[in-house]
Amino acid sequence: MGWTNKGGIKVDLMQELRRINELLTKALEQYKNRGLEYAKCYANYRKLVAQELLKLKAEGMPVTIAYDIARGKEEVANAKEQEIIAETLYKSCQEAINTYKLQIKILQEQINKEWGTNE
Repeated sequence: MGWTNKGGIKVDLMQELRRINELLTKALEQYKNRGLEYAKCYANYRKLVAQELLKLKAEGMPVTIAYDIARGKEEVANAKEQEIIAETLYKSCQEAINTYKLQIKILQEQINKEWGTNE
């Protein structure tokens, strides 16, 4: 790699730091959006389960098996699937944020090494 000094800092390191900062900013926005989606999917699933349990109880279904029967209904199972997908996307975004933070820390240490400081 051709390193070009600019005020004592390697330009390539600074460009990479900016790039990862931009990725972090985007990931933080996605994290918020995915968190909202996850919350909506969770609420939808819980509402559908509750509605189904009320129906089953009204039909005289024993409470001991009603929850399992309710969760097995197609609409409820699909809502649970959407909740799990939303949770997975939310958590993967969280992991991306942690990875970007680590990459930033490593780059900052490399930049500090170039400057001869180790803060």
